[in-house]
Amino acid sequence: MDWYLFHAVNTGVATHDWLEDPVTALSRLVVPLFALATIALWFLARPYGETKWKLASVSALTASAIALIANQAIAHVWSRPRPFVAHEPLTHLLAAPSPDPSFASDHAAAAFAIAFAVLAFSRRAGLGFLVAAALIGVSRIALGLHYPSDVLAGVLVGWAAAAVVVHIGKPWVARGVALLGRVSDPLLKPVWDRLEGLSPARR
Repeated sequence: MDWYLFHAVNTGVATHDWLEDPVTALSRLVVPLFALATIALWFLARPYGETKWKLASVSALTASAIALIANQAIAHVWSRPRPFVAHEPLTHLLAAPSPDPSFASDHAAAAFAIAFAVLAFSRRAGLGFLVAAALIGVSRIALGLHYPSDVLAGVLVGWAAAAVVVHIGKPWVARGVALLGRVSDPLLKPVWDRLEGLSPARR
């Protein structure tokens, strides 16, 4: 089933130019944009105001780091070959090959760790991040880099990492946010004041 689903998605994309070009372009853009959006959450918080978005940003980045570390441990237990190595003649490789093990997907683990962490602070923002994370996961299959089970394992690793950060690591995250806020708030306050001055409601 794993190979069948991988082959269907990978071949379906690779044999249709109208799908291959958008998927490869999306895969190049979505990861950096996803990372920028995670960092940008910090700047949604008003300086010296509510810390929800700061907590979401730091929790998400911390969860993604934990997920990637967990994946390294998993790879030492099972060093599964990538599809383009195990099934080279039948796999359409649409991106640069990676020498890392296939299981579990680092991209999926990090993306879903971020998405689940953000979901803990905002349902609307979290759902948006989950959709983007799903696109990242599916793109890894379409590009010939991972099996579906690799991505599913990444989802579970990401969820577990986010749960650890949100439920167990919350006090440490809050302290980190407070320390970082002491540096960023004085720098961002003039920017916020200027933006509010330009707002039509303030005129």
